[in-house]
Formats: sequence, C-alpha cells, structure tokens
Amino acid sequence: MFSKKSEEPGSCSSDPVSCKQVSKDEASRRLGDSGSAAGGRPNRSGKVSSTIIFTLKNEVGGLVKALKLFQEKHVNLVHIESRKSKRRDSDFEIFVDCNTEHEQLKELTQLLNKYTNIVEISPMDGSTLPGDDAGDVPWFPKKISDLDLCAHKVLMYGSELDADHPGFKDNIYRKRRKHFSDLALNFKHGTPIPRIEYTAEEVQTWGVVFRELHKLYPSHACKEYLKNLPLLTQYCQYSEDNIPQLEDVSNFLKEHSGFTIRPVAGYLSPRDFLAGLAFRVFHCTQYVRHGSEPLYTPEPDTCHELLGHVPLLAEPSFAQFSQEIGLASLGASDAAVQKLATCYFFTVEFGLCKQDGRLRAYGAGLLSSVSELKHALSGRANILPFDPQRTCNQECMITTFQDVYFVAESFEEAKNKMRDFAKTLQRPFTVHYEPYTQSVDVLEDTSNINSMVKDIRHELDIVEDALSRLRTPLRD
Repeated sequence: MFSKKSEEPGSCSSDPVSCKQVSKDEASRRLGDSGSAAGGRPNRSGKVSSTIIFTLKNEVGGLVKALKLFQEKHVNLVHIESRKSKRRDSDFEIFVDCNTEHEQLKELTQLLNKYTNIVEISPMDGSTLPGDDAGDVPWFPKKISDLDLCAHKVLMYGSELDADHPGFKDNIYRKRRKHFSDLALNFKHGTPIPRIEYTAEEVQTWGVVFRELHKLYPSHACKEYLKNLPLLTQYCQYSEDNIPQLEDVSNFLKEHSGFTIRPVAGYLSPRDFLAGLAFRVFHCTQYVRHGSEPLYTPEPDTCHELLGHVPLLAEPSFAQFSQEIGLASLGASDAAVQKLATCYFFTVEFGLCKQDGRLRAYGAGLLSSVSELKHALSGRANILPFDPQRTCNQECMITTFQDVYFVAESFEEAKNKMRDFAKTLQRPFTVHYEPYTQSVDVLEDTSNINSMVKDIRHELDIVEDALSRLRTPLRD
C-alpha cells in the first residue's frame, strides 16, 4: 500500500507506532546509539541515571555554553565524549552520561532544547524504578508534562528524508520540513500549538486527498466517523481548500473526548507513541506530503492524521479504547509493547466493524487511503474476527495491502477484548489514570489501592443517589 506505483490518497503510512515498525537495530543505526527507552529512570536513591545525546554546530564556545546548563541545574556529569555527527556535516554529537534528580533532568532537557538539538535520552544500564526488584522495568512518563522528555525522540524522517522519499531532491521542500521539525521539537506541554500559514501547493495537495476520500466516506466509513466529520467542518474549518490548524483541532477534541494534540516531527518509537495515548495525547504531524505524489506518502503526514485519526478520536468510546492500549504499554516489556503496537496497527489503523449488517472501516489507515479502503470492503479481502491473542502475531504489511483485516462487532467489544488481553501481559504492577491531574498512579501497594477504592465508593454513592431521586417523585 505504500508502493509508489499505487494510487493512495492519504496512504496509510500511519502514525509512528504502527505502520512502519522500526527494529532495534534500525533505530540504533539512525540514532547512533542503542537506547530504546525514552528517558532516564530513577534509581533507588531517587536519582536518574541517563545518557543524553545532542548535536552542536561547529562553532567556538558551543560546547561550553551547553555544559554550563548542566552546571546551572546541578546535574552531575559521569562521562562525556564527542564525535562528528552523521546527521549534518557541520554538526557534532555530544554524548553525556549524567546522574541527577528527575525534575532537574526535565528542566535541563528543556533548556538544552533551546540551544541544541537533543537526539536521544536513554537510561544507563542498571537504572531501575523504585521498588522494582527485577530491575528491568522501562522508564515511563508519570504525568502529562513528562511527555516533553520523549516526544522529541524521532526515529525516522523528521527533518531528514530517505533517498527514496518523493521530496528528497527538493531543497525547498526539505527546508520546509526542517521548519516543521523545529516547531515540533521546540514544543512544550501547556503552550499553544504554532499556527501554520500553509503554502498554495500544500493546500492543493491536501485538497486532492480531501476530495477523493470524501467520495467514499458515505458508503465505507463507520457511523461514528460520519457523525463527527461535519462537526470538524463546522468548528475546525475542515474543507478542501483549508488545512485545519492543530490548535483548533486539539481544543475540539478536548471538549468531546478529553484527547489533545501534540505536534511531532516524525516517527516515534512504539513505546513513546503509546505512552502519549495513555494521557489522551495524540502525537500528530503538521507537515504535508510532497506535492509531486499527492496520492502517496511513505510516512504519516497531516492529511493522514486529520482525515484518518481525528474524527474518531472525538468519539468517547474510541478515545477510551485508544487510551487503554496506551495505559497497558506503560512499564511493559519490549515484547509486550510490540504486541500492543501490532494490535493498535490492526485496530486503530486498519480496523473494521459491523454496522447494520455491513462492514465499515474505522481504522485511520483505511480512512486515509482510497485504494486500500476500496480493497478492504470489496468482498475479496481476507477478514477475521478481532482476537488480540492472534492479532498480536500478525505480520504488518508495509508495501502492499494487508494480508488480513480484523473485524470487531463494536468499539466496546474491541475494548473489552483488549482489556482481557492486557491482563495476560507480564508487568509487576497496574497503573491507574487520574484525569484531574493528568497523571498515572502505579498501583503496587495497598495504600494507593485503598485510595482508589475510596474514590470508587464515592462514585457509587453518586450513582445510588441519582437512582434514588429517579424513584422518588419530587413533591411541592
């Protein structure tokens, strides 16, 4: 489905976690380091042992300025080395092993992002979560602002394009992509998403994708998608001659399902992308595919995100389904995360459901690809019932249509099956999302479990009171 010979408006390059799975070896080659986690993990003393990799321009005093930031934040340097960057001829990469408090590390990375380009933050060997006897629980964000520590870790594309990318030889397009990449890398939680003045060519490319897909939606898209699409037209100015602004879309989603948008420069690792979903944050690209091939994209672009994903993220039941996949990934093993990512691929990206006795698409990869959307509902595709135990082992096809598609009776059925599946994954604790503080609690002792029970009892009291009032008529 990504073959350049195919015609696919909104071609499902999918978001970072799903369609183009990046192996550890490939990630290491692109990052120049072996780290697969998103950030440092606290050790038993409360310190965070991390390796930070960042690039510097080849200019006098650049390294001194960067190292002063470590001093200002009282971050202890354990080891430092440098080498010429593989990313830009004029840049150097600096490797720093450090040990500090988690909040200091967060503040340091925020400062470094202003003066350098952080390539990677990864845990040093032996770092663990407090109370983790196994010593191999990967670091994961505990509050929504922690996403600042991992959202910058782009595995693929971003401002760098492969030789077979349609825009590789277009210097103007590459400069434009660098602009979008910088905006995403400099974004911080709590700040407005930068508004983009899209070029005429970008709007034209969006328009081609928009028109072709809207011809199929009435007969191919699920009811929930069709219900929300007109609302996006009304409140976010979705139209063939206007590319919606991510800030407007984010505000719309927050009102309807509690999801928000965070701009991203390119592919994230499955772990980092799923971690965002746990906080009801969708990492979303802001750039447009190259205009020479409007019916194809080798990567997620804003056409895929806004037309494929956003309408269903506004649906509360689907938002809950997406978040539960994300919550199941927090602190899970690499193998478990891969299984969850594959289930995400065949549901959120390529999922089908039954409505009024007919198959309908709810996967963003299908809803942003004319040719594969037609194929999946043509009656010739291989379709099986959604079963996470089987689905998690299915191969994700990159350059062709999928060998098989999985159908659920409803989002609720898919959610319940994923809940049961998540319970089978090995993890020494359970997490609970706290919407008021946008944080997660690790349920690993009786104290926080008892606190959660009290909250549940309070909610049940409210339900009981409401039922009681319904049964008792009001009297004058």
